[in-house]
Amino acid sequence: MADRERRTRINRGGAGDAVYGLGLIGALVYYIQAADDFWSGVLGVLKALVWPAFLVYELLKSVAA
Repeated sequence: MADRERRTRINRGGAGDAVYGLGLIGALVYYIQAADDFWSGVLGVLKALVWPAFLVYELLKSVAA
């Protein structure tokens, strides 16, 4: 064990995970409330998992217009 290097792992950028988590919860609430039936609720859960992609897409669409 003396021959091995000791490495310390520093985790930075944890705030991004918190923002994504809060956004995920908010998107879940929004999409499930807007759902009319079971399958649109399931689709809403899937959309909530990829909400940053929708955000970036709409942002780029509005900037390019």
